[in-house]
Amino acid sequence: MSLGQVFVSEVLGTMLLTLLGCGVVANNVLPKNNGFGGGFLMVNFGWGLAVFAGVFAAFKSGAHLNPAVTVGLLINGDEYAKGVEITAASTLVYFAAEMLGAIIGAVLCWAAYKKQFDEREDAGSLGVFSTGPQIKSNVWNVVTEVIGTFVLVFVILALGKTPSELGPLAVAMLVVGIGASLGGPTGYAINPARDLGPRIAHALLPIPNKDDSNWSYAWVPVVGPLIGGVLAALVANLYI
Repeated sequence: MSLGQVFVSEVLGTMLLTLLGCGVVANNVLPKNNGFGGGFLMVNFGWGLAVFAGVFAAFKSGAHLNPAVTVGLLINGDEYAKGVEITAASTLVYFAAEMLGAIIGAVLCWAAYKKQFDEREDAGSLGVFSTGPQIKSNVWNVVTEVIGTFVLVFVILALGKTPSELGPLAVAMLVVGIGASLGGPTGYAINPARDLGPRIAHALLPIPNKDDSNWSYAWVPVVGPLIGGVLAALVANLYI
């Protein structure tokens, strides 16, 4: 694949991931729509299915959809996808595509729920787009994100070296499991682009009476997942 094809593939996949992932949160927390109050487990499954769709859409580029996965493959892999060598240029292309796709997906989510955002009254808006801790403690919030992302990237790397026909379904169920088991404390970003891209979109979108974009916390769901991805790749190098 050319790097241009990689870029388009990752933009489309991450866009679908973010659109459907943020969409299930919007459906759950914004009043005046049919999914209001569906609960955290609905959000877990929605994010899992969002990953399922994104992985299928971006299969040609290896469906990273996540800078932490890209970093894990950078350390652990021989190539990013079939015919895509690991170089500085290809790494930057993956990072840029993942961020752009996440921003576009978040904007499309806002467009789909515009009237609910406009009439949400006291309901918050940032939680639709980005994660936040239930108990703010940056160090421990980072630890939570490191652990969740370690599980994600380590298992993805293991799946790549294990005979399996499950493919995207296995990754989707993995995301559901991480959310159900480890998602409570921070909302489980486990993906820097998934959190930072929509946070940027939230800051720029014309949402009436929107809450603060919480930039003081924004580094946590970026740094934690990147550390988790690095650790997962190092352990995978030793044991897989």
